[in-house]
Amino acid sequence: MIALVQLLIKYALLEPFAVQTALDRFGITLLILATVCIAAAGNIINDIYDVDTDIINKPDKLIIGKTISEKTAYNLFIVFNVIGVAIGFYLSHRVGKSPFFTIFVVISALLYIYASYLKGIVIIGNVVISILVASTILIVGLFELTPNLTQLNRDIQLTFFNILVDYALFAFMINLLREMTKDIEDIDGDYKAGINTLPIAIGRERAKYVVTLLNTIPLVILIFYVVSEFYRQQIVLIYFLTLVIAPLIYISIKLLSAKTKQDFHHISSLYKLVMLSGMLSLLLYTLVILN
Repeated sequence: MIALVQLLIKYALLEPFAVQTALDRFGITLLILATVCIAAAGNIINDIYDVDTDIINKPDKLIIGKTISEKTAYNLFIVFNVIGVAIGFYLSHRVGKSPFFTIFVVISALLYIYASYLKGIVIIGNVVISILVASTILIVGLFELTPNLTQLNRDIQLTFFNILVDYALFAFMINLLREMTKDIEDIDGDYKAGINTLPIAIGRERAKYVVTLLNTIPLVILIFYVVSEFYRQQIVLIYFLTLVIAPLIYISIKLLSAKTKQDFHHISSLYKLVMLSGMLSLLLYTLVILN
């Protein structure tokens, strides 16, 4: 999904409107590769620290210690991080923005800190990982738009960057809700591993109502945004109503009746589909802007 979204930003949002971008095909390929490598490293270190909880929560999907050894996993974690950070270093110098290199280092470090420490802090871990998910969208804007920013093109460059900020906020909110739902789903394993998530701190039922309440925030924002901005574009309006807003309404209803691990897994999967649908809406911007 990371690779898909970054490609859509490049070729569905920026390129069709002749926005002044800094990356050619090779450059965007490198940015995607760097981002995916660091994300892969984050997933690996997370799996290493989650072995005890995964034995209980998802024994059929356990990888570390079953498919590959912990030592091999650590080696892969290091390799993917080195590749991602090295590409980030090269790419930052290539676009003439050397300080951007620190972004890759900070994200890599935060993924490790999240897996080893922050995940066990109520809400904080959920917020941090959601910020990192949102950063995979913003990083394209930073590398594509800011290197060519001038007084003459400032308005158009910032307009498109603000669009990416909107998508990043959407990704943050949906991922935060999904992480909280996954915590409810995984409460048994997390409790035995001593991880203090929201459902462990306040109980499964209260956590469920917190997620239901928070779910209304992106729902209300999206309804207002879509109706006010896209009321003249029927195709865009129908797309958001059926593939983004309607699923969020269904999730709200489903949350109230959710009881079992399977129920919360279903809701978590729906959030992933909402995220995908939201990102695929980038394909509709030619309709929005040209009309």
